[in-house]
Amino acid sequence: MRRSTAAAVGTLTGAALIVGVRLSVSAPDVTAAPPAVDLAGKGGAADSSPSKKPTKKPADSEESEDEAGDSGLQDGTFRGAGAKNPYGTIQVSIKVTGGKIVAADASYPTTNDSATINPPAVAKLKEATLEAQSADVDAVSGATFTSESYVKSLQAALDQAGG
Repeated sequence: MRRSTAAAVGTLTGAALIVGVRLSVSAPDVTAAPPAVDLAGKGGAADSSPSKKPTKKPADSEESEDEAGDSGLQDGTFRGAGAKNPYGTIQVSIKVTGGKIVAADASYPTTNDSATINPPAVAKLKEATLEAQSADVDAVSGATFTSESYVKSLQAALDQAGG
């Protein structure tokens, strides 16, 4: 009888310790995204105002002006507002040259599952942005929240660029 009582008390004590440790340890509540990548090449974070660099026009500038005029985007580097989702904040930066999006990048959460989901998803979204030249990009399967936040921030950047 004494052995079974001691075993039961030991088991209950061990279980209580395990539950207590599990309840006291939680994942860090970090939602900070990495800084936006410097698309302007100035060494700092991407700027939300147009770049002050003069743009060189090709020899056939009439054709280039027509293409730039069609998109309605002004040249420069633009950063959209951060778009929050349950896993963190995504913020898109774009670089526009000649009225076209020539580069896109994003800051995103890299904690827990986001570390494996976000990098390939954002890479696909950046590629789709350059191809579509708009915020009309398809969501990446398995990264719905990331895709929605990316598109929302991308649209904000496009709005700043005048498109």
